Amino acid sequence: MFISEIKLWNFRKYGTKSSDLNREADLVVSLNKGLNVLIGENDSGKSTILDAIKLVLKTHAYEWIKVEDSDFYQGTDKLKIEIHFSGISDKEGKHFIEWSGWGEEEVDINGKMVKQIRPKLILNYQAEVRDNRVIPSDVKAGMDGIGNLLNAEAREYLKCTYLKALRDADSELTAKKNSRLSEILQKHKLFYKEKGIDHEFETDFKEINKKIENRFKGTDSDKKYNLQIKATIDNFLEKFIDDKTISLFSLGKPEIKNILEKLNLGIVDRNNLGLGSMNRLFMAAELLHLKREWEGLKLCLIEELEAHLHPQAQMKIIEALSEEADNGIQFILTTHSPNIASKLHLKSLIICKDNTVFPLADNYTKLGKDNYKYLERFLDTTKSNLFFAKGVILVEGWSEEILIPALAQKMGYDLTAREVSVVNVASTAYLHFAKIFLRKDDKEMKVPVAIVTDLDNRPDGKGVFKPINEENKRVQTKNQNLVLLKSELEKTNITLELAKEWTLEWCLFKSSTLSELFKEAVSLVHSGTEEFRKDKNGIFKSEFQDKLISKLKKEDSTSGIEKVKIASELANGIIKQKHLAINETDEYLKYLIDAIKHACSYGKS
Repeated sequence: MFISEIKLWNFRKYGTKSSDLNREADLVVSLNKGLNVLIGENDSGKSTILDAIKLVLKTHAYEWIKVEDSDFYQGTDKLKIEIHFSGISDKEGKHFIEWSGWGEEEVDINGKMVKQIRPKLILNYQAEVRDNRVIPSDVKAGMDGIGNLLNAEAREYLKCTYLKALRDADSELTAKKNSRLSEILQKHKLFYKEKGIDHEFETDFKEINKKIENRFKGTDSDKKYNLQIKATIDNFLEKFIDDKTISLFSLGKPEIKNILEKLNLGIVDRNNLGLGSMNRLFMAAELLHLKREWEGLKLCLIEELEAHLHPQAQMKIIEALSEEADNGIQFILTTHSPNIASKLHLKSLIICKDNTVFPLADNYTKLGKDNYKYLERFLDTTKSNLFFAKGVILVEGWSEEILIPALAQKMGYDLTAREVSVVNVASTAYLHFAKIFLRKDDKEMKVPVAIVTDLDNRPDGKGVFKPINEENKRVQTKNQNLVLLKSELEKTNITLELAKEWTLEWCLFKSSTLSELFKEAVSLVHSGTEEFRKDKNGIFKSEFQDKLISKLKKEDSTSGIEKVKIASELANGIIKQKHLAINETDEYLKYLIDAIKHACSYGKS
């Protein structure tokens, strides 16, 4: 069984001013059977979703979890949480017969998804504020939206495992009363014991305990512990209490719980483990708890998986958890890490933004099979930061990635401060990435996305361009596709910004604002090219354009223009020119200017 859906009414940031809990939910989160990763910027609601689950299900760690004043949406006095379960097996379902109903769900039969009528379980939790006091209710279950009280035994089968963000793994794995390690081990079938029969650990413990007791009692051949320690304490006890009061040294009660509380967990031949290693050891112990054989929910909630972990460790762990998710454990994680986001299948991701969620599963986005396949290969760490951005500029290469932040800064747009990501897709495959933000459902992902792309029309040797319809068929087809795409995107939050002519470098050369700075950069990088040098009067030679056209037409870096180096020099030149003003009517820069403005428009109507 697994959580298939969560619904929230007036819980923390997800709510309205209405206390009517019979209306549509303020948030509906659909979840996968295996791995679910909630991603998004700070305060986007990721932890709220995990906390709602914890509040209803409780955890195996016996944490004190209760509803607080701060859990109510501002200005309201009632909240509600609903949790739906699917995939309930016969063995699991027998524990919830009196609360279960029936519903249609897709079942994998020999690799084919088939709709079947299967058992359903819906939990309902409500709380309200009355006379300035929070009045919680018991968890109920049923198909009518209200349900009947869920008893303690049934609730035990629905507890989850939870790893909080700032995990004190050292404390959790150290021997102490009610240690987390002892709680995990006690749940394992190897530590179950039949009534009236000692567990083998208890038998071993009694033997060593008896030896210790005898040493202090002085009943063995060595009486030093009795004479030097116990006798002294007993003498004081006689004076403090009476002569019948005698001390007893022992290791404690020979009970399995007491024994397990004396265990530490570490790593062989390694002492003083750092936070990262302890964190991974703790997670490994928790997975033991989830791997045990039992007929209840196998759910693990992990907040900020990346805590205390370096990028390579993050990658290894998320890969291992993905494998476990395929073996029947449901994981719901939160993360801010582009490393983790880049390693996962996109269908596992759920973007939290603008008080709602955007699952990236194929029935929610306009991503097709080819898009998923492409992104699985090419959505790396440098590109996955787009999931956390308030605006995105998709570019085809390094030159645009280097130049656009400098240009934006001169325009008065600090892309870092505005949390705008410039994502270099390193090709013309920008639509694969853009479709992440296109939805099949009615919800609009309000992240402004700008695609910046070149045209393929080439000038002749003198810089004269033929009309598109006179160019070769490949150029004509690409242009037609771009025009069509631009039209299709008009009703979305994605814009396609086309260069006026040919390439970025050609537009910079023709720009009324940046032409001279661009020529300086080219001259500096290609200092050995005679045509790119200034004449004795400090003026660039008339042959500059012809040579530039010639080099731009050459694809290989040895004979073509050094685009990335030039972009870097030009970006430095733009920043250093204190009095440089970007002319926003410059027709050759307009597509870059419009892209920057659009990507920085987050939150504007």
